[in-house]
Amino acid sequence: MSLANTPNNSADSLAERDQRVIWHPFTQMQTSPLPIPIVRGEGSVLYTADGTTYLDMISSWWVNLHGHAHPHIAQRLAEQARTLEHVIFAGFTHQPAVELAERLLTILPDNQAKIFYSDNGSTAVEVALKMAFQYWFNQGKPRRKIVALTDAYHGDTFGAMAVGGRSAFSAPFAPFLFDVDYLPTPITGQEEATLQLARDLFTDDVAAFIVEPLVQGSGGMIMYEPAVLDALFQLAKEHNILLIADEVMTGFGRTGRLFASDYLTEKADMMCLSKGLTGGTMALGVTTCSQAIYDAFLSDDRMKTLFHGHSFTANPLACSVALASMDLLLMDDTQQAIQRIAAIHRQFAETIVGHPRVAGVRQRGTLLAFDLNVGEQTSYFNHIRDYAYQFLLERGVLMRPLGNVLYLMPPYCTTDDQLAYTHEQIMTLLDSL
Repeated sequence: MSLANTPNNSADSLAERDQRVIWHPFTQMQTSPLPIPIVRGEGSVLYTADGTTYLDMISSWWVNLHGHAHPHIAQRLAEQARTLEHVIFAGFTHQPAVELAERLLTILPDNQAKIFYSDNGSTAVEVALKMAFQYWFNQGKPRRKIVALTDAYHGDTFGAMAVGGRSAFSAPFAPFLFDVDYLPTPITGQEEATLQLARDLFTDDVAAFIVEPLVQGSGGMIMYEPAVLDALFQLAKEHNILLIADEVMTGFGRTGRLFASDYLTEKADMMCLSKGLTGGTMALGVTTCSQAIYDAFLSDDRMKTLFHGHSFTANPLACSVALASMDLLLMDDTQQAIQRIAAIHRQFAETIVGHPRVAGVRQRGTLLAFDLNVGEQTSYFNHIRDYAYQFLLERGVLMRPLGNVLYLMPPYCTTDDQLAYTHEQIMTLLDSL
């Protein structure tokens, strides 16, 4: 493109240029304010052109593990870009994809045997659902039902929406979603009711049971205990129902262990991974499965093939940065940082329990959440969301409340001082309500 053909927008701000040409996710474009242009990031801090800083306490939509612009990840990305940027993954392979699969299988539950690559969390879920349905189809014993949890969120593609809790997000598409049977989320006090209904819903017609293990993210950071999930998995296995653990959010240390599944005795047959997989640097998704599921697709009959793929499946750049992120994740310093952040969260949680504007304080590892008690039912559309978001943003803290649910999910490099400052601003917010 010649300079003569380049739009001359020097008099306009980047935000104004953005507004003319871009449609943002989860945003009502008619009423939303101009977006905030970010020019660089370092560690847990985001910077605007005028030097304004924001502490990124949500890891930029839950993806960033090690801080922004981490030099080790950047170096691996640059090295790979000079070697091989992409190659078709049907009939070909490459070192980063093979090495990443090998290394993932060493840290995943030991029943996981194969890695299938895609490019985001929703798609990782789609792949798992297709594997589950076709597993039974290939055996000549088709099963057509899925059981999921209410308040679940598994993504925004059609299969992922279908197994998510029905909500305003999926309402326009409800006529096009396949039917799913739902169990109430087994929060404290509701465990037995969930188990009782599971005894009725788990039948030989169910292909799979899908869950976000221990923490339901977009549903409001709803947390429940490992024992009840183990019990649900045991009930499902009585009917040979396949188990899908959606660890797109909970994977790679968020819950205090490498995976939420590590808290369980029973293991899922399939796992869905994305978000922190690359440390937040590039888009990459993974669906893992047991040997038994993989074997069900092996045949001289080509119709038993898993017909699924993407143009950017196993992109070498994404696989390389995932390897770099794993290097950092498994370092002693990082594992200690995860426990340090969890301990600081516990201390802060103790200080806000009993505050008149706080309810439902809950924590699992580096995830801390609580409800802002403002006299409205907990909901994504609770009016307090916009006030709390803007209040904290004006004080240099980026958080994105889920309605009246405020949560912390910081990068693992976040310092004690940065956490202390964030906690101070949260207390100021609570006192302002």
